[in-house]
Amino acid sequence: MKRYMVVWVGMFFVVVCVSLYLMMETVSSNMGKSSDINTVLIEEKIAKIKSDIHKNKNLINDIKDIVRKMTRGDREAAEKLEKVLRENLNEEEEVDKPQVQVPVVKADIKSPDVKSKGAVQVSEKTCGLAEGPNANSDVQMLQLFDFLKFDNPDGGAWKQGWPVTYEKDRWGKDNVLHVVVIPHTHCDPGWVKTLNDYYHQQVKPILDNMVIKLEQDKRRKFMYAEMSFFSIWWDEISEEKRERVKKLIANKQFEIVTGGWVMNDEANTHYAAMVDQMIEGNQYIHGITGAKPESGWAIDPFGHTPTMAYILKRSGFKNMLIQRVHYSVKKHFAKERSLEFMWRQNWDYGGATDMFCHMMPFYSYDVPHTCGPEPAVCCQFDFARLAPSRYSCPWSIPPKAIDDNNVAKRAKMLIDQYKKKASLYRGNVVLIPLGDDFRYDKLEEWDKQYNNYQKIFDYLKKTPELGVQAEFGTLSDYFNKLYEVTGTAKGSRPKDFPVLSGDFFTYADRDDHYWSGYYTSRPFYKNFDRLLESTLRSAEIAFTLAKAHQDKHKMVNLQSETLMKQLVDSRRSLGLFQHHDAITGTAKDFVVEDYGRRLLTALTDSKKVIVESIAYLTAKKDYKDKVEHMFNLDESREHHDSLPEKNVIAVSSDPVVVLFYNSLGHAREQVVKIHISSPHVKVTDPNGNTVATQTDPYWIDKEEASLERYKVSFVANVPALGVSRYLIKEAKDNQKNVHSQITFYSSEAEITDQGPFHMKTESLGDFTLETSRLEAHFTGDTGLLQSVTMKSSKKTYQSTVSFQSYGARGGKEKSGAYLFLPDGGARILKGHGVIRVVKGPVVSEVTVFMSHVQHVVRLHNSPGTDGLTVDIYNLVDIRDQTNFEMGMKVSTDIKNKDREFCSDLNGFQMQKHKTLDKLPLQANYYPMPAMAYIEDDEHRFSLLTAQSLGVASLKQGEIEVIMDRRLNQDDNRGLGQGVRDNKLTPNRFRLLFEPRNSPVVKEKTDGFPSLQAHTSYLHLIHPLLTIPQREGEKTPEVVPSFSALETPLPCDVHLLNLRTLQGKPDSNVDKYKPKKEAGLLLHRLGLDCALPNSGLQCKDTQGKIAFGDMFKDFKPSKITETSLTLLHEKESISPETSVQLKPMEIHSYRVTW
Repeated sequence: MKRYMVVWVGMFFVVVCVSLYLMMETVSSNMGKSSDINTVLIEEKIAKIKSDIHKNKNLINDIKDIVRKMTRGDREAAEKLEKVLRENLNEEEEVDKPQVQVPVVKADIKSPDVKSKGAVQVSEKTCGLAEGPNANSDVQMLQLFDFLKFDNPDGGAWKQGWPVTYEKDRWGKDNVLHVVVIPHTHCDPGWVKTLNDYYHQQVKPILDNMVIKLEQDKRRKFMYAEMSFFSIWWDEISEEKRERVKKLIANKQFEIVTGGWVMNDEANTHYAAMVDQMIEGNQYIHGITGAKPESGWAIDPFGHTPTMAYILKRSGFKNMLIQRVHYSVKKHFAKERSLEFMWRQNWDYGGATDMFCHMMPFYSYDVPHTCGPEPAVCCQFDFARLAPSRYSCPWSIPPKAIDDNNVAKRAKMLIDQYKKKASLYRGNVVLIPLGDDFRYDKLEEWDKQYNNYQKIFDYLKKTPELGVQAEFGTLSDYFNKLYEVTGTAKGSRPKDFPVLSGDFFTYADRDDHYWSGYYTSRPFYKNFDRLLESTLRSAEIAFTLAKAHQDKHKMVNLQSETLMKQLVDSRRSLGLFQHHDAITGTAKDFVVEDYGRRLLTALTDSKKVIVESIAYLTAKKDYKDKVEHMFNLDESREHHDSLPEKNVIAVSSDPVVVLFYNSLGHAREQVVKIHISSPHVKVTDPNGNTVATQTDPYWIDKEEASLERYKVSFVANVPALGVSRYLIKEAKDNQKNVHSQITFYSSEAEITDQGPFHMKTESLGDFTLETSRLEAHFTGDTGLLQSVTMKSSKKTYQSTVSFQSYGARGGKEKSGAYLFLPDGGARILKGHGVIRVVKGPVVSEVTVFMSHVQHVVRLHNSPGTDGLTVDIYNLVDIRDQTNFEMGMKVSTDIKNKDREFCSDLNGFQMQKHKTLDKLPLQANYYPMPAMAYIEDDEHRFSLLTAQSLGVASLKQGEIEVIMDRRLNQDDNRGLGQGVRDNKLTPNRFRLLFEPRNSPVVKEKTDGFPSLQAHTSYLHLIHPLLTIPQREGEKTPEVVPSFSALETPLPCDVHLLNLRTLQGKPDSNVDKYKPKKEAGLLLHRLGLDCALPNSGLQCKDTQGKIAFGDMFKDFKPSKITETSLTLLHEKESISPETSVQLKPMEIHSYRVTW
């Protein structure tokens, strides 16, 4: 023991001496210079001292920890101590070394070596999901797809089914069939009309009529889903009418189902935006009426995801309903009487996330397809079609008004359909929706439907021998009756009901009409969606931190209500775009433009919130009231459909401040790029060190560079949930600023040096881009990527990139906004134009100018995650084409058996798919909101995407994506037009190649990204945000570095959001007054640990989070665990308590500052 104490005291003495020496050296380095020292320089030196103190504090803590282990007999501790000392001594030696002189222009630029962080050691507990068995379920959709024939025989009256029969004595006085008829309306917040046009012309009358007609008879029920419309109506109605609505809700005559801002799409949406629009809608309806939705209603999204089931379950919902599922799947489930099931997540072994789900069995959600299997009969009971009417029955048998003379006959006809439908389910309760798109907008429709049905219900009540009791109800009424009849607790599994896991993509409504086209339609706006989602999240977090800082220090100069209004408006614009006819790209052109204008306003407002909040957080105490207009936005857009234009920073001999904001919970070290007015610059980091930089041309044409604008790249280091300040000034003698060299292939122009850049032409030939971690090999014929070599393993991966197109097949049915109906296999696009290669020590890139696409492959010489991926940027332009769908394919030497591949569901989880020959090509396409990968026992190739697109693996070793589609015709799904409003569309990807440490678990039906892939994806969609000093302003007085976290989050914990709660939504006084309360959402990621990681600045804590140690400057006074929508409180948590987050789970808390 004494020996170890001697070691500890000796080590402590050494560290203290080194620390004192370094501090004195830093201070004395400027002694004797002019007394008029720039305050910025002083700050840099102070920051350097603080940095040294922090480093040595960490070193002391490490030594203390190791010595403790030595005292406990840890035999490896001595080796660890030696390693820690060696690493730190080497680091100090590097500091003392003279700076390497780098000439401005070199004959051959070679990327300098960069040191990446070591691999993060992840515990076995963190990795259990990827290595464990599949979830225990009765029905696994991946296996069911193998089993089903996907044939389509004519089923008679029920075209996609069979002639349904039932035993005549099954129901009677002693065994009653309970029928719940659910009047509803489906209101699209934009489709063939804009949100506002729909509201004024149809939705407002529906809601006005609802109040009048429900009050006339307490037996009447109605339900409604979309809060985007409801909020407009609520703002317009009187207080007296509001009270009447609240009474109808309290009486359970009027139910809000789902209660999201919209009925969101489930294929293209990202789970963060899905949760966000659910929070916005549920918080809104609860704030104005006190209602808490409990049943999910999704009748129109084009396919369904288990992610939605998870979100609803964790939001406190008990049950849900879905409709648009492949007709063959519906038929199979109907035959097995499995249309109601517990929907279990693939990764949930114990069933804690099981959600009770009802699947509608027939073609559509309209009245002809909801009362039973025979639409010609059901249409006769859609009394809105009673003449005179704007509706009619396509089967030419009109409805008849119910009276005393025909009620017996008509009732028997109707309950025959009810009983046939009930025979497809296991319970003695049957759900009968009664509605359609924008129904009940006329008062007479309410009377026709309710009065005629009530006469039938009254007759059935008087005739118990028919064995049917029917009444109006809501969705929750139906589920509650089912739980009652089966003797089941709410939300639990009724006896003998199946458990299902998997997803319901790709949807087909008939024949080979697969709805895989909308996975890509209008990709410009799919890209815009992700950009707004990321920017809004960053704004939410920055504002919450700034507001908490303001409240703690009792300051009043943050314009919190103005910023809160911008946030609320932006939340609602993003929420609106999650609608199943918005992000899907399936609305009329002018409706898309309306969405686009809203997205642009929201993006601009979100950036303003970021700029104001970050300026406030980083300003020195005495300057917090002076920073409002000192910083600028990093880019601007002239129109919603134009590409962003980066703002140029005018540099001079006076330093310009640029802030980099990292909204993620772990530190980041990666390449950043800013646009500047001079090619000769000097960049200084927060510690006062000069940073190695690379200046590139700004291209105004393929072969012409601007002489007034340039791009400078360098590696920035930004703390977790923090900001770093970099200083940029013009400096022609900076040896650390290198100008890139440019080579052109296939150029017919006479190339000469332009400005400070050396440019040359070469004949076609294979070439290579190289960093200290990667080599990318390109063919000289096309300039396209051929292979990638990982230098750490010396392994070369085939990665042949090609571009291809699909046409639209002939005949009556053709591709449109929804459907993908190709005219055969893909055709490779050949021919290329100029190939431009830019090489430098920080960034190297190849640009290929082809027909329809400008293709850029970029390598970053970075110690962070961006140094291990190949960055691809495609600028797609197919505006001159007809019935043309353009894709990119990456061909590898991965041997994925059975053409199995994994694509993500909403960026939340991975789902395995198999390419099946029995299905047409379009059926083998799936949504890819975030990533897809193929793998064999030795390697994995992942394609990460910054926008949602359609993906497939049609051949072994290949992944292909559709990047844009232009269709000249409507596909007969109601839109009434083709897709011809294409834009110049950016697509961004990253390619990641990883070795496997162990073989693939063959029987797994799902998958998990590696920690490297997760982090790379988060860095792709949440880039470091640039906040430049506004031109003409004096240098802002800001701190060199800021982090809101005392302890960075663990590697596998993602800060999903930190969202300030709004005041009372319908109050004129408090509407935009922020509460001193925020919603904190943490998502613990699921990992596959059979793949290595590198370049990460985080640790594995096995999911443990200590709230008391989380935030640096302000501590929460109260923490309450809640449901996802923050409505249902679970338990109060002490700020000093550590909590255990479960892999894959999203944990939500209300935090009071």
